[in-house]
Amino acid sequence: MLAVAEIKGNQYLVKAGDVLTVQKMTGNKEGEKLKIDQVLITIDGATTVIGVPYVKGAQVELLVRKHYKGDKIRVFKKKAKKRYVRTQGHRQWHTDVEVLKVT
Repeated sequence: MLAVAEIKGNQYLVKAGDVLTVQKMTGNKEGEKLKIDQVLITIDGATTVIGVPYVKGAQVELLVRKHYKGDKIRVFKKKAKKRYVRTQGHRQWHTDVEVLKVT
């Protein structure tokens, strides 16, 4: 069974056993299980159900694996002929979650 779930404002195509990298889920500890009710579409074989806006009774169960910081990106600004140069680094927090089941 496949589903399109909305997690932290982003849409993901999920199925049981998938491991997703999402924006940091604050307030959730590693090893904690979550249930997401915001399922937009479910696909079960030849049957497809599209929600308006969400499918009633559909859930995605997730397991929080780990929280970590991603790779550093460099933000570089320069204005030609003005001696203006700025370099800044940024590391975004991510959370790895495993999809346990889609119902």
